[in-house]
Amino acid sequence: MSGAPPLNVLFLCTGNSARSILAEALINHPAISGGKFTGFSAGSQPTGVVHPLALETLEHHRLPSDGFRSKSWEEFAQSNSPKMDFVFTVCDQAAAEVCPVWPGQPMTAHWGIPDPAAVQGTDEEQRRAFREAFLTLRRRIELFAALPLDKLRGLALKERLDQIGSRP
Repeated sequence: MSGAPPLNVLFLCTGNSARSILAEALINHPAISGGKFTGFSAGSQPTGVVHPLALETLEHHRLPSDGFRSKSWEEFAQSNSPKMDFVFTVCDQAAAEVCPVWPGQPMTAHWGIPDPAAVQGTDEEQRRAFREAFLTLRRRIELFAALPLDKLRGLALKERLDQIGSRP
């Protein structure tokens, strides 16, 4: 894929305040994704605010934390929106969240992660939840970035994406 234009990746969750924001930051960082992707994030029911611990987690891991905002996935369904090559839902079905469904032809996969923004407890327990979500997303994005996308197509690619989503 060397020299090819970056592929567009959209991370979707319910509130677009934590998990999808972390994933967007991770995939846009060249040291993590090799510059092969342009990442975006959105939510089916955006909170309108990025969770402060999401931004703190990015800063702790020395990733840019500026410019993020909680927004509706409908922004990416407009005719003038970037064409998505991949759409990953990061909502946690086990928690009975409603995961948005993306129309169109991008390759999709579910990479469910428990919502760190929903954790009740001490400040340290909340920070731990954000750290765990961040590290899980980082591992998955690194695995995704390492895939030989120029050689994988159709069901073979879909199978690999689903396998990545099942990893802790």
